[in-house]
Amino acid sequence: MFKRVLIANRGEIAVRIIRACREIGLPTVAIYSEADENSLHVRLATEAYCVGPAESTKSYLSIPAIISAALVSGADAIHPGYGFMAERPDFAEICEKHGIKFIGPSAESMRKMADKAAARKTMIENNVPVIPGTDVVTTVEEIKEFAKEVGYPVILKAVAGGGGKGMRIVNNDDEVETNMEICQTEAKSFFGNPDIYVEKYLINPHHIEVQILADQYGNVVHFGERDCSIQRRHQKLIEEAPSIAVNEETRRAMGEAAIRAAKAINYEGVGTFEFLMDHDGKWYFMEMNTRIQVEHCVTEMISNVDLVREQIMIAAGEKLDFTQDDIVLRGHAIECRINAEDPSKGFMPNPGTITGYVTPGGFGVRVDSHIYQDYTVPPNYDSMLGKVICWGRNRNEARRRMYRALKEYVITGIETTLPFHQDIIEDDVFISGNFDTGFIEDYNKRKAEHA
Repeated sequence: MFKRVLIANRGEIAVRIIRACREIGLPTVAIYSEADENSLHVRLATEAYCVGPAESTKSYLSIPAIISAALVSGADAIHPGYGFMAERPDFAEICEKHGIKFIGPSAESMRKMADKAAARKTMIENNVPVIPGTDVVTTVEEIKEFAKEVGYPVILKAVAGGGGKGMRIVNNDDEVETNMEICQTEAKSFFGNPDIYVEKYLINPHHIEVQILADQYGNVVHFGERDCSIQRRHQKLIEEAPSIAVNEETRRAMGEAAIRAAKAINYEGVGTFEFLMDHDGKWYFMEMNTRIQVEHCVTEMISNVDLVREQIMIAAGEKLDFTQDDIVLRGHAIECRINAEDPSKGFMPNPGTITGYVTPGGFGVRVDSHIYQDYTVPPNYDSMLGKVICWGRNRNEARRRMYRALKEYVITGIETTLPFHQDIIEDDVFISGNFDTGFIEDYNKRKAEHA
């Protein structure tokens, strides 16, 4: 086992990792920017080091600063969480050069999945359905020719993209040139790579993802699927597991496809295969996230498996001590992401000091967060304050428990998305389960009509 683990992250995921390490008996090292000096992860870690100013490029994204903190503290492993350094193959390689274990997949596996065009090719070779698409495109004519074959709309995507960035929907020939230029500019800005490719755009599909876990000895298991269809501008708001849109046959096929693909790239650790499913039940690979995800909690709640703990144990060289047959999924779980945003003002970020804080509790309720009373939410980072996760024996029980928990949750001093989530959980369409990625747009339209 490791001597100590450095967490190269902040916020709720840093707290989550520290808790898992504590249960294993591992000392932890926190890093923080000047803006995060009073953050909860700094207080909970065994020791903590400031790695720079508030600007993330000079702190949480500074490889020299992070490696220096690891060497000074004697950390022999680094957990990147999600975001920041989590999917940086160069960072994983630098960790290795310094004799530090990167708790995640190899740099090679990350590169194979980070290049979206290469990932598509890998899926095709392993009999995983993919959305009709192209390799890298460099001319307007290539895009128009593809659109002529499959029909509009199509979507332009950054080859190195992710997180809903570097994507542009094109509805006709007249929109191609402008959107191509914008997409290439965004791709260069966000990911340092201007290359883009094109896919057929599925209108309002279901966004389904499959959680996998793989050790260093070729053993891979999956934990069923999560439904992440409720999202705004490609950013997920509510996730649940399992998906009521997925039948048992599809669940098994998706899981087997994810395992095949993971084995094909010699994957290690936790990972997520994301699929889009149309209204006829046909499903297609979209991308793989080579890290722990925000929404891993709903899978933990229905599987009773601590994925972060397993991730650490695998990195330490342990074999999986269970097989696919041992995984039994029970009940239903729903997660709401709570952000410091004002829904009445177009979800404008609303940083500031929390003057009052009361978390919900009770059976089947979990809150993953890094905030507390008198904590000041900085304006420099993602606005997520935490997540409320509720479990029930069935979807309706989980939903009713979530509504109760959201009503109990008190955060004062700043505006949050708590009221917005309360409304959605009680919305008739959400209750019916008959929704897709067009839900929020439809929800806003219905609200405007009744205003």
